[in-house]
Amino acid sequence: MMKPIHFTEDREAVIRRHIANGVMIVDPSTTFISPDADIGKGTVILPFVVIQEGVSIGEGCEIGPFTHLRPDVTLGREVKAGAFVELKNCTMGERAHAGHLTYVGDADVGADVNFGCGTVTVNYDGVNKHRTVIGDGAFIGCNTNLIAPVTVGEGAYTAAGSTVTNDVPANALAIARARQTVKEDWKSPKDKKDD
Repeated sequence: MMKPIHFTEDREAVIRRHIANGVMIVDPSTTFISPDADIGKGTVILPFVVIQEGVSIGEGCEIGPFTHLRPDVTLGREVKAGAFVELKNCTMGERAHAGHLTYVGDADVGADVNFGCGTVTVNYDGVNKHRTVIGDGAFIGCNTNLIAPVTVGEGAYTAAGSTVTNDVPANALAIARARQTVKEDWKSPKDKKDD
């Protein structure tokens, strides 16, 4: 459980220390950083970011806005964790990008991986946590669910809207979605009520 970080001199001292070390914190009043977090020079922290204990961020990263880095996250150089991204117990290699609306938990992510909007590593089966492994240069399409334990190989792609339950070999494309069906002249429950 996260220890509360309050608007105190201690909290402000943590922010001042990171600024003095070359971290750009755009809005210190909305930024919460655990005292033990390590943040590399040249990293930009945008508004409404929470960085919990055990987080290590490489140089030249961009974090936020509205981003939550939970315990045990390690980010390589030039990683982007954008708007409404949550990371937990994971590593992300250099230049990996999760631009927005993504959850990466219990995962080992290689370098140059791109997560499309709405990606989720589905790590919890209700009893146990499982890991996802994503190789260098993989491209994870928008709205992909990666059902752990699962591995996506180097240079592999997942098609947008896929629910991936089996390993994806290197340089392959995984498409895991149902074929669209169109029901013409369909009546919604609301329309049927008016009959």
